[in-house]
Amino acid sequence: MNPTPAEQLGALAERVARDGLPARLRADVAGRVLDLLGNCLAALSERPAEVVAATVGEWGGAPDATAIGSATRLPAPSAALVNGTLAHSLDFDDTHMPSVLHPSAAVVPAALAVAESTDASGPSFLDAVAVGVEVTCRLGMAGYDEQHANSVYFDRGQHATAICGTVGAAVAAGMLRGLTAAQLTSAVGIACSMGSGVIEANRTGGTVKRVHCGWAAHAGVVAASLARNGLTGPPTVLEGRFGLLRAFCGDQFDIDAVTRDLGERWESDRIFVKPYPCNHFTHAGVDAALRFRRTGLDPSAITEITLGVPEPVLRTIAEPIEDKRRPLSGYHGAFSGPYTVAAALLGGGGLGVSHEDFTDRAVADPARLALAARVYPLADPECTRIFPHQFPAVLTVRLANGDVLEERVRHNRGGPENPLTPEELTTKFRMNAGRAVDDAAVGELSGLVRRLDSDSEPAVITALLRSLA
Repeated sequence: MNPTPAEQLGALAERVARDGLPARLRADVAGRVLDLLGNCLAALSERPAEVVAATVGEWGGAPDATAIGSATRLPAPSAALVNGTLAHSLDFDDTHMPSVLHPSAAVVPAALAVAESTDASGPSFLDAVAVGVEVTCRLGMAGYDEQHANSVYFDRGQHATAICGTVGAAVAAGMLRGLTAAQLTSAVGIACSMGSGVIEANRTGGTVKRVHCGWAAHAGVVAASLARNGLTGPPTVLEGRFGLLRAFCGDQFDIDAVTRDLGERWESDRIFVKPYPCNHFTHAGVDAALRFRRTGLDPSAITEITLGVPEPVLRTIAEPIEDKRRPLSGYHGAFSGPYTVAAALLGGGGLGVSHEDFTDRAVADPARLALAARVYPLADPECTRIFPHQFPAVLTVRLANGDVLEERVRHNRGGPENPLTPEELTTKFRMNAGRAVDDAAVGELSGLVRRLDSDSEPAVITALLRSLA
């Protein structure tokens, strides 16, 4: 009898835990871990993370793992909940395309908590993260509708990151716990009963979405522990009549996306690292604006800007246009095509725009508002055709002297076709981590993470984080 998809995932996880991964994959994972830790440090003052930290503090329990921002240790599931919430609180975490989910924010916090509590090696930690992320991405792709270029999960109001990330987190945690292939299969089966998340908050408000990755990390750690102690899950949990994919996606799922070329082709190669702390749909517009800025374009000479984007993203970054041209808050500005273009043209911080460009004060700047008022978003056919494998844009600028200039961005900065350099990734980390720790600590943390495949360990990193708190 052929192994089920869940059993194939369990077998892959056991094999990688035993044999390890190539240096290329480990180096890629180390970069994503660095990116995620920076995001966590940058989010320490965010209210949802404070709420979660206070909540798990009431639970108590064994001091096994570090919650970033605290000098004390918590049970591993509690630490994973705090750190996963931090990771997603600023919407600055990495994104897999075209499933449009955020795998590292669920998997890395789970793996980090278990790695610390088990004193795991750096390579083992990187391998567990790699497989957990791969599982997350493949489950996301199983619910991707190629014909309509859309996630079935999202179309039904479900947060794919929270659902698929729980399973990936369980696999990563299980690998670090030393689970067998059968136990890892059960961890998948158990986690499928735990993943959840609805995205109504994207429409009408509320801060609960920022906890989704934390809860996925928490549930994944718990699922792995339950499997280790003897609880079992159904081997047909993914494709079965009452399995995860049919429950969440109806008949619109592709089970082959979970297992096709498993262990040979890595879906995680399609992960994009965000260079800017704003909605990903705005990034190509920022890229185009920065190109104009590098040519020496004078913003005061601009009479009109057309921002061409994929048709589906207009409702997120362009509607209602009056509010997008005059953001209601700094957070709202991060979801505005007109404002982000104006900020980039006038000169933002970091890699082009930074956290300081999305404060309430920054989005009220008269010069930025005046330029944003000249931005006209519209659907561009070529951008629509490429979406969502990329989030492209075309920026057309009309000048007072009658000249018309155009910059078209087909490949997002930070994606596989246009990756951030190691220096740019370090710049982003410094921008994020520098909000919480001094320059010396930023450099030390960066060095420790970069050496996880050689002479560094997760427990050394978490010990440094506790000392900084």
